Amino acid sequence: MNGPYKPGTPCWIDLMVPDQQAALDFYCDLFGWQGEIGPPETGGYSVCHLKGKPVAGIMKASNPDGSVPDPMPPTVWNTYLTTDNLDGTLKAVTDAGGTVVMGPADVMDLGRMAFIADPTGATFGLWQPGTFDGAGIVNEHGALNWNELNTGDVPAAAAFYTAVLPVTTARSTIPGAEFYTEYKVDGRAVAGMMDLAQLPAGVPPHWMAYFRVDSVDEIQAAAERAGGSVMAPAFDMVAGRMAVLADPQGGVFSVITPRAVDQSA
Repeated sequence: MNGPYKPGTPCWIDLMVPDQQAALDFYCDLFGWQGEIGPPETGGYSVCHLKGKPVAGIMKASNPDGSVPDPMPPTVWNTYLTTDNLDGTLKAVTDAGGTVVMGPADVMDLGRMAFIADPTGATFGLWQPGTFDGAGIVNEHGALNWNELNTGDVPAAAAFYTAVLPVTTARSTIPGAEFYTEYKVDGRAVAGMMDLAQLPAGVPPHWMAYFRVDSVDEIQAAAERAGGSVMAPAFDMVAGRMAVLADPQGGVFSVITPRAVDQSA
């Protein structure tokens, strides 16, 4: 396969928001990104850059005709998993009890995408690369470091993802993290799965994006100053120090300063 991401690996994240410019201002200030509203031919989609490389996307929530959605969809960070055969993967999705929410669709010559709901209710994207592989920088300050599925039924989720993509899952052997399920490509952990029972009541199934930062506490304080919210204040855990934050429009994300052994995207 061409490109840096093997099938099944998280390769890209993007955010859909009511106020695109406000989101660009927030994240560019927080993480040191560069980004601006994109051209009309891409629907204004913003590809944000860090050190000159693509790091994440931000788009305005709108209907296909450009009108404002009613009701407005929730503001969420979307995780995209790589596939080298989108049509075949979509057949496997429906065979395994998942739902194709949107697509398949060609994105110019960049690639092909679809949006999926897994059988436990979490949504994610599939990306078959053309000229665009996905994130050009990961595991550095301000860049994607980890993706995590939070679901009410980890065994069902594990059965689904292993049926539709060339991945395996296994309970973590890291002391103190035995509750955690690793999501692996070629035997390497590239994402994780966790039971919603570990989270506050009422949180829906979702894929969470983690950004690596040099100082969780400083980023948490900066996010608050910029109008963001703290969902889980900075704390130490097995993989490092982390916090769960929300941008001013409600998009939830995690930041982490990993320990020396880095489980990375």
